[in-house]
Amino acid sequence: MNTDIENLFKDKVLGHPAGLFVLFFTEMWERFSFYGMRLLLIFFLVAPYMSDNPGWDWPREHALALIGTYASLLYLTPIVGGWIADKITGYRVAVVIGCVIMTLGHASMAFETTPSFYLGLTLLIVGTGFFKPNVTSMISEMYKGKESKKDGAYTIFYMGVNAGAFFGMLLCGYLGENFGWAYGFGLAGFFMLLGMLQFWLAKDLFGSIGGKPTGKHEVELPQNINEESPAEQADAAPTEKLNPFTTLDKILMILASVGGLLYLFNDPLEKIKDVNLLPFEVGGMSGTNVVILTALALFLYLLITRISRYLPIVRDKIIAVSIFGIFTVFFFSFFEQSLGSMALFAGDYTDRTLEGSAATIFTIVDLLLTTIPLVIITWVLYLLAKKTFDRIGTSNIVLAIAFIGLWALVIYRLYEKINSDVTEVDATWFSILNSFFIITMAPFFSKWWESKYNPSAAMKYGIGMVLLGLGFAFLSYGSGDIPPGAKTASVSMVFLIMAYLFHTMGELCISPVGLSYLSKLVPARMIGFMFGVWYLAIAVGQKAAGTMGGMIDKISEEYSLSTFFLIFTLIPIGVGIVSIVLNPLLKRLMHGVR
Repeated sequence: MNTDIENLFKDKVLGHPAGLFVLFFTEMWERFSFYGMRLLLIFFLVAPYMSDNPGWDWPREHALALIGTYASLLYLTPIVGGWIADKITGYRVAVVIGCVIMTLGHASMAFETTPSFYLGLTLLIVGTGFFKPNVTSMISEMYKGKESKKDGAYTIFYMGVNAGAFFGMLLCGYLGENFGWAYGFGLAGFFMLLGMLQFWLAKDLFGSIGGKPTGKHEVELPQNINEESPAEQADAAPTEKLNPFTTLDKILMILASVGGLLYLFNDPLEKIKDVNLLPFEVGGMSGTNVVILTALALFLYLLITRISRYLPIVRDKIIAVSIFGIFTVFFFSFFEQSLGSMALFAGDYTDRTLEGSAATIFTIVDLLLTTIPLVIITWVLYLLAKKTFDRIGTSNIVLAIAFIGLWALVIYRLYEKINSDVTEVDATWFSILNSFFIITMAPFFSKWWESKYNPSAAMKYGIGMVLLGLGFAFLSYGSGDIPPGAKTASVSMVFLIMAYLFHTMGELCISPVGLSYLSKLVPARMIGFMFGVWYLAIAVGQKAAGTMGGMIDKISEEYSLSTFFLIFTLIPIGVGIVSIVLNPLLKRLMHGVR
């Protein structure tokens, strides 16, 4: 057993090593800044010049084109950042590098000038690439030899993810909407800085865990029950044992990557700046479409030819993973409307003014929503400090300062809301519902997955997609009376709340499933490549979400806003039905893996 791991488990908080909670708070502050800033993007970009809180007055299509590219790149840079940490820096240094770069990115965005804005987005993309894959890698390294505790550790860790997202969207959104966008961007950067400091000051707690890589690498992978036995490997042909990347494979990867990146950058440039990086046509098809379709064809050829070189059982399992990857693209294309068309619906089409008993009920609910989670997390901070203050006291003090600031902002916000003559719900407030519903409903879904009624992977995808579509059905029905082309309306907020509820249930069916099945189905020798493919699927979904959400004005003017959301209703439900119909086939392809 690694001595550093043994030392970590000596100081326990809630049955887990104190180091886990250092990572918990690091992730919490990073998610605070990430989601807080990302939520403000759409509102800042489309806010009119001539208003109490002026923004850049962009058309919605332009704003969502940029946000789609930004969100997509956030899922591509971690592939590179994880490789750099594995080969050069180690996880711990990579996390700090990521935090510093992201802090500079938030600070840059607070200036609200065009150069500083784009510089800020670039720094956030690069910083996320260093940060995102390496915090979870440290947890994996911490729990070597203690795998039975790992599920509980990740459950605690993801509570930190959701707590950070919750408070980031709540408070950055509140400051951005009510005091100025720069205050929201600045707050995100301030807490990112404190998160980095508390992590760096706690580095002695981890010993060599997450340190620079040595010449000897131990790659920990989830158990893969589909690997051949040593006897089977001995009988297999060399290409079946190793299946190395050929020169053609590498060329195809490079060409597909270049094509995809050209599309990601050209789409917003062409719409916003009227700059076309691909100014040509082929058979009446624009250069952009030619490049993206070519890149897709090259990638599919690479995937198919590589899969075909495996043994039949392994090949079947990878085909199953690839099908789930396609469903994942569809899921994120629609689910990520929460920070696009759904955010616009909250800001421009929802009646957010409350009176009488409705205002009182909302104030009480808002009070409970914000204070109860904060009390629980503050208690965790107290337990951590009690166990570790003699070793990492300075880190504990930085965390305490961050929490004093968090409490001060929450109390001030509640005070202002309670004493306001008119109770108006911030448009950004609705985005916290996803985190709230995840925290409250995750235990129920966890129990369901552990019961004898646990559905198969294809059924989970099907149920999740149908729930996602039903969420949009509420928005389609609620916007039924809005005339075509209307830019504002006053639809009851109940429809938006129900949409978030159903979307979160859909997420709980799908989001935890993908990577879990990938780790079980893919052979160890290909798992790195397939994890990259998985992140690519999410990245494609993110870009598609921005592209489709950008059609809101065109469709609502030509038809209606209800029709726009009806499209978002029918497609996910259709994909969900396809997944359910494919269930028997996918079960056969998975060869007994559950």
